[in-house]
Amino acid sequence: MAVLRADKRGDDELRPVSFELDFLKHPLGSTVIRCGNTRVLCSVSDVPGIPGWMREQQVPGGWLTAEYRMLPGATPERARRQVVGPGGRATEIQRLIGRSLRAVVDLTQIGQRTLYVDCDVLDADGGTRCAAITGASIALELALRRLFVESRISTWPLKTRAVAVSAGIVEGRPMLDLCYSEDAAAAVDMNVVMTAEGNYIEIQGTAEETPFSAPQLDRLLALARSGAARLADLQRQAIDAPAP
Repeated sequence: MAVLRADKRGDDELRPVSFELDFLKHPLGSTVIRCGNTRVLCSVSDVPGIPGWMREQQVPGGWLTAEYRMLPGATPERARRQVVGPGGRATEIQRLIGRSLRAVVDLTQIGQRTLYVDCDVLDADGGTRCAAITGASIALELALRRLFVESRISTWPLKTRAVAVSAGIVEGRPMLDLCYSEDAAAAVDMNVVMTAEGNYIEIQGTAEETPFSAPQLDRLLALARSGAARLADLQRQAIDAPAP
């Protein structure tokens, strides 16, 4: 019998995932995604205008960008609030979020506007960037629905949904969806971003200790694909659920 993980999951199981839609009043779309003990508030706001480089290069359509922050109380020890600008890790994560969401939306169809995606970590227990992407995809769809219903865009621009999940090798065992204690102990750490149909958007993988083999990589990608498929199904259930 396989030894269960600290939270009683099997190696190929996701943490419990849920979405709370329209959490905020003012943004076009918002959701709180919970993945185990990780919670991220994702919201999308509509700002008129496009970046200067788009005007200079006469790029049609609009733009989408993301910001990522971890709230001071998101970790056991207070995290210092970023008051000037995001640190290196936050900058890398928000760029990943932006790239991932731009891959699933046709920006030529949203008009000359910028969609700002804000991802604020309320509770951090590993996998915050993956939760942010998965939750922000739902918030983006809610935002685009509102723009479409209000006739502020005339063509539906969302091509598919984005999901993201982590995988890693911990004590020689390939595992899906690492919590913080597993991530901290991982010999290999990977984050995989995919479409709802199972196509890859981005793969980030690092050997923290010993380099890993091609069969190990194949196993981690197989875990990520199965986890992404389950996340996509949970997204569909959340977004298609009737209003209470």
